[in-house]
Amino acid sequence: MALISWLPAGAAGVLGVFFLVRAGSGWTVETMAVAIIGLCGLGSAAAVGICNASGALSRTIDILHRTLDASLEAWLIVAPDGGRFYANDAFVQLFPGGTELPLDRIERTLCPGGNAQEEFRWLRGQAARGEPAAAPLSLRIGHNNRVSRFRITVGPTGEKGQYRCWSFQDLTVHKETEMAIENELNSFCKLLDSMSIGFYSADSDGCFRFANETFARWLGRTPSEITAGEARLHDLVTALSPADNHPLQISATAEVGTCRGEVLLKARHGRVVTARIAQNIAVSARGLCTRSVVCNLTPERAPGVALEASEVFRRCFAEAPVGIAVIDNFGRFEEANRAVGDLLGTTPERLKGQELIALLEEDDRNRIAAKLTALTEGRADREPAEVRPRRSSDKTIVLYLGRLDDGSDAAASAAPRSSARSPGELTAHLIDVTDRKNLETQFAQSQKMQAIGQLAGGVAHDFNNLLTAMIGFCDLLLLRSPPGDPSFADIMQIKQNANRAANLVRQLLAFSRQQTLQPRVLNITDVLYELRHLIERLIGENIKLDVAHGRELWLAKVDQGQLEQVIINLAVNARDAMANGGTLTIHTLNIRQDEELRRGHEVMPPGDYIKVEVSDTGVGIPKENIARIFDPFFSTKELGSGTGLGLSTVYGIVKQTGGFIFVDSKPLHGAIFEIYLPRYRSPDGALVVRGDGSEEAGLKDLTGQGTIMLVEDDDPVRIFGARALRNKGYKVIEAKSGEVALDLIRNAEERIDLMITDVVMPRMDGPHLVREVRETIPDLKVIFISGYTEDAFRQRLDSDSGIDFLPKPFSLKQLAIKVRDVIGIRAP
Repeated sequence: MALISWLPAGAAGVLGVFFLVRAGSGWTVETMAVAIIGLCGLGSAAAVGICNASGALSRTIDILHRTLDASLEAWLIVAPDGGRFYANDAFVQLFPGGTELPLDRIERTLCPGGNAQEEFRWLRGQAARGEPAAAPLSLRIGHNNRVSRFRITVGPTGEKGQYRCWSFQDLTVHKETEMAIENELNSFCKLLDSMSIGFYSADSDGCFRFANETFARWLGRTPSEITAGEARLHDLVTALSPADNHPLQISATAEVGTCRGEVLLKARHGRVVTARIAQNIAVSARGLCTRSVVCNLTPERAPGVALEASEVFRRCFAEAPVGIAVIDNFGRFEEANRAVGDLLGTTPERLKGQELIALLEEDDRNRIAAKLTALTEGRADREPAEVRPRRSSDKTIVLYLGRLDDGSDAAASAAPRSSARSPGELTAHLIDVTDRKNLETQFAQSQKMQAIGQLAGGVAHDFNNLLTAMIGFCDLLLLRSPPGDPSFADIMQIKQNANRAANLVRQLLAFSRQQTLQPRVLNITDVLYELRHLIERLIGENIKLDVAHGRELWLAKVDQGQLEQVIINLAVNARDAMANGGTLTIHTLNIRQDEELRRGHEVMPPGDYIKVEVSDTGVGIPKENIARIFDPFFSTKELGSGTGLGLSTVYGIVKQTGGFIFVDSKPLHGAIFEIYLPRYRSPDGALVVRGDGSEEAGLKDLTGQGTIMLVEDDDPVRIFGARALRNKGYKVIEAKSGEVALDLIRNAEERIDLMITDVVMPRMDGPHLVREVRETIPDLKVIFISGYTEDAFRQRLDSDSGIDFLPKPFSLKQLAIKVRDVIGIRAP
């Protein structure tokens, strides 16, 4: 220590000798003063002054000595020669005894390892150069070599800075003190967090400085999220009313003091907490801040809020779009919403006390009873079940059953109850899947239609080629065989069976809706009048035919031949169902449908329809067969009695016409088929009240003249066609492929009036051939012949201008009429 600097200036030079005397020399201040007086030969007055100064100096040194000894830090003053000039008690206790130099003694206590030795040598080097320095070092001190961390500071002192002052600050003591303070603060914070009251502090910018756990929990956050500046005071605390300007919002101009008020705390996920805040605004080192206490008012107002929430939930339960119900252990309804009543054909009030299985179809009751039993016995059965309600059997419902005590809190509140629920209550969820089932049925039906269509298309092409040759050559034989010829009957049998085969193909095409219709505007009454005699012959004498025509029946646009086939097929089925006789009734009437009509998976839109109802008094159709009667190849008749295409053909024709067909039947009570055909409207939307009913008169003379190019890759069909046309007076040029025909046309010396070509041929097909030929002869008339349908082949054409179609199989007469019609030569 530079003690000389603390003395009066007059005594400093004199007493400098004192500081050069080492501690422990035995000299006192008084003896030092006498020695100085004697040495200097001072007078008595000077001697007295010196003695007085020495007394004051003695007292000052004593105070400084005691002060340094009382210090917790160790102090050491090192003389220029490296010896100890001064050391306080704390230093002596840390580094006791020993004859070695004090700095060597300190270095011996350094903890081994690390860079402690280098740090201490650096301190000594700095001290030797007279420059201040400091470094933290770990020392082993005391008898038990306890390791303590010290901050060691060194600096020059004394006159001319020849002495070095070392201080040793025990960081371990400071660390323990800091940890004790931190523990106290943590305990206090835990106390605040555990309290049921919220605390927070915010500055004038609204940034939170502190928030306890309770306050943060109310807001759905953590204290660290709040104090991190994610949200400010005005974001989380608002007035009860948006128009209120409550005084709890702190700002830079807020007045110091206390205020109170009720606010809304905006928590996460839209939740709002009503609270009361007592807020004290104070001045801190960083400006204004709040010390706020928050009381949650929600528990006080919970009964009212819960009642309101219960009412909201009850409304949601009652108006839910799916059926929700609570059932007791005996399968009886306790609670049910409106959707359950609608599905089961009653009201929720009337459902209470009724058994669930009693409201279902008989076929479903055993399955559902088993599920209910399993649930009441604690066996889980969560698989849904499809059921049909007894009062609305056309509906399909998926039923989910479960227990309220399965551990689901949400399930426990499935229905609001005024009384406590019993542990064994069950839940039922009912979902109407009628539309979905209808879509599935329609999709399955469309897949069947597609499969049959592919089959029919393939069969039609190849099979109709064979039938065309068979029917055609029969016609050629019949030209040479009069009815009295012995072979006439045999030829007619061959032709009739070929026609039956052709009709089978047409049935396949009708079911798959691929046949080409030729619809005309007709009066259904006229069609039935002409068909009545044929129906009477088909059904026999033991069945009565009753035809009731509707008055002023509307017109429909249908293919007359196909409609007749529909009526005949239904009449034949009715005849087979009335083996012991009965009555077949055909009834027509106008129907104005104001709302859509749903029957099974079929939905008929509103509109005007002509209804044709065909009913019988036969054995009826079993319930299990109703859904399958329109399926292809499905038949209940004995083997060999039918193909199973009759009703499927009826269905295909009606649907292709744009109509609808429904069936209703009960065993032993007959069957009723209802056909709905759309009322015809003209293209401009006007209603047509009278059909033309005209048919082109048949031509008696089928001969003609002209040159015809016949292109057909199937030899029998080409040979028959060529012979038939030559017999009618035409000149025929034959070609077995499109390439041959193209060469013949390009090299022809005479005009070709008509080209008849097959549609499907190898390499160059018919449409391609026509496009090539019309580059040379643009106005060439063309007739396409094909075993495919007209709709199918027209998709392969760029334009249908000037092109006619003759489907296979065709007879000689049909071919001759078509050629006469296209060439334009009429009989005289």
